[in-house]
Amino acid sequence: MIRLKNEKQINGIRTSCKLLSAMYRELMPLVKPGVQTLDLDRWVRDWIKKAGGRPAFLGYGPRKNPYPAAICISINNEVIHGIPGKRKILEGDLVSLDCGIDLGGFISDQAVTVEAGRVAPELHALNMATRECLYQGIAAVKAGDRLLQIARAVSARAKLGNYGVVHQFCGHGVGLELHEDPQVPNYPHGPNPRMSRGMVIAIEPMVNLGTADVEILQDGWTVVTADDRPSAHWEHTVAIFEDRAEILTDPLE
Repeated sequence: MIRLKNEKQINGIRTSCKLLSAMYRELMPLVKPGVQTLDLDRWVRDWIKKAGGRPAFLGYGPRKNPYPAAICISINNEVIHGIPGKRKILEGDLVSLDCGIDLGGFISDQAVTVEAGRVAPELHALNMATRECLYQGIAAVKAGDRLLQIARAVSARAKLGNYGVVHQFCGHGVGLELHEDPQVPNYPHGPNPRMSRGMVIAIEPMVNLGTADVEILQDGWTVVTADDRPSAHWEHTVAIFEDRAEILTDPLE
């Protein structure tokens, strides 16, 4: 069931989104060679707590294997849901950050891929193309039109670079829960409801340098490319109004 939000709820989600983007602006300069990903997670937990929020990802998921961190940190061939640990970021890594904040019951969601030091030209091109996929998808949002227009826009941009668009994971409704209906795929398939005023969705292209196929590691969370080639991930939370789409999270590029 798609939950349409009223003005008060959208205002609450917007406030949460602005807080999340403010956190990212301080976090992103810390993502550099030699930094341990576990230290970044500790920093995020502390920042969100001091800001009066709660990490939306921490403890999310099945009771037997909840997500154990406040932020997903996925490096190179890790597409999404990378778990912070003792691993250190290296020069030339692509580091995807994905985080959400629960601020008084209003939930934000945003992802960005950071280039650690100087990356190879093909990785920079992948990262910029994935960001463009995101904005092409957002440009396709219009109340009354069909949801899969987003997917067509994202996949069309990715095809220009012969990149693989991940099929098994996609965007989603968000705002009152972390994951809500509808699913927002990045290639055209599945249900195709009309976009409506009051919908709040997370649009999040996951684009691979090689194959679109992915695998899940034994930790039950980390998603990696099937061919071990790098991936990039960008995401915004977007509210749909009668006459426009509003990006609730701030640009981070």
